[in-house]
Amino acid sequence: MSDLEGLTRNLIKKGYSEQQILEKIVEEYHNFKEIDDNLAKKYAKAILEECRKSDINRVSNPFIREILDINRANVSIGKQGVGCRGSGDFFVHKLIAELSETEKRAYLSPSSLDDAGAVRLRDLQGDQLDGKDLIIVSKMEGIHSRLSDFPFICGFHVTRACLRDLYVKGAKPISIMIDVHLGDDADVGKLFDFMAGISTISELAKVPITAGSTLRIGGDMVIGNRLVGGVSAVGICNRILARRNIRNGDKILMTEGAGGGTITTTAIYSGNHHVVKETLNIKFLEACKVILNSNYINEIHAMCDVTNGGLRGDLYEINYEAKCGVTIYEQEVRKLVNPIVLELLKKVNVDYLGVSLDALLIYCSEHVSNKIISDLRENGINCSEIGYVDDSNQVKMIFTEDNQENILPRFRESAYTKIKQEIGEEMPESKEEMENKIQVAASSAIMKRNKIIEYIRIQYQN
Repeated sequence: MSDLEGLTRNLIKKGYSEQQILEKIVEEYHNFKEIDDNLAKKYAKAILEECRKSDINRVSNPFIREILDINRANVSIGKQGVGCRGSGDFFVHKLIAELSETEKRAYLSPSSLDDAGAVRLRDLQGDQLDGKDLIIVSKMEGIHSRLSDFPFICGFHVTRACLRDLYVKGAKPISIMIDVHLGDDADVGKLFDFMAGISTISELAKVPITAGSTLRIGGDMVIGNRLVGGVSAVGICNRILARRNIRNGDKILMTEGAGGGTITTTAIYSGNHHVVKETLNIKFLEACKVILNSNYINEIHAMCDVTNGGLRGDLYEINYEAKCGVTIYEQEVRKLVNPIVLELLKKVNVDYLGVSLDALLIYCSEHVSNKIISDLRENGINCSEIGYVDDSNQVKMIFTEDNQENILPRFRESAYTKIKQEIGEEMPESKEEMENKIQVAASSAIMKRNKIIEYIRIQYQN
């Protein structure tokens, strides 16, 4: 994949000559396309011309320039670990949640840092709809970036992950929507394979696909065969199982987990392809159905999935929102991890507590915990009690009688591929400085938003 626009702007910034820039662009075209040299030069000149004409330094109107300019943090997404499901990512997502807040509040908003969001019909102004207690739950799930070259399994896992985030909030999924972007050189068959993976889950879960969008990445400015995008879904319920409902003394149950996109990626890129088949199941979705159709649903206060960042990261985030602490028995957790998957993680030196396991966490009243475990086992789903909620505001992990410690998420999730291991997961020394810069950029974006809102409102008044 090559971002020709990004490349060109960077070379202009570095002071490269026009001839040098054109040669670099032409070289990129020849890396990806069987293309005549004259045609490559023609395209390169067009790209250079567009980049120069669109340079905001040429814009004299300060208002337009402010709209088009970026409030830069001068901290890259990669350096901050955004998307890596560690403490660096959590910090940025809390700021994104602040940017998501508007005067019209959601019933379950991004600020809750929960698995999905929700609106309640009775909170909508002037609605004439029946079923005032109905809650509409929505979720957007991005695809696993390293599965671009394996589109079927990519579509399968992103869709399953999206639906599980609805189920854990107590919602019945009713609609799946797709947004997919492919590089200019991607084979059309890649799109069909991706859709086949999505519709496999659609068929098994009995949730229809209702809408979607298919585009090229960057139009003509990006070449290569990468696939990016995501799946969104909508569900309905009458009671939301939010993290804020967790109570001191709740039992914490966990179902068996064999992982999804992350484990698949670990297996493929370490050459252990046989492990991929362990992830091909819908046990998580089936477990949720059993629970949501039970007569003890009101005794379940919250459900969550062990997703990217692993149990280490999820428990930290849940505690933050629920204002609680937890005590967890590591040996009970380990028993619930698919043994073939656990062997893989041990083999490639990955901490299983820091990666997605596709396991279900259930926070419930003590007197229904055994019944839940029994019902799930009757449906072929292993489940055990792994700990309980307390008021410590810590994640206390008991490894053995003589070995217990408070655990925290690392700066990045467990490094589950070779390149991630080379980059590392430790916190950078400049963490505080980076966070200060990012905070300023987020605050500037809010100020920019408010200024444009006021500008548009004045136009309507006039």
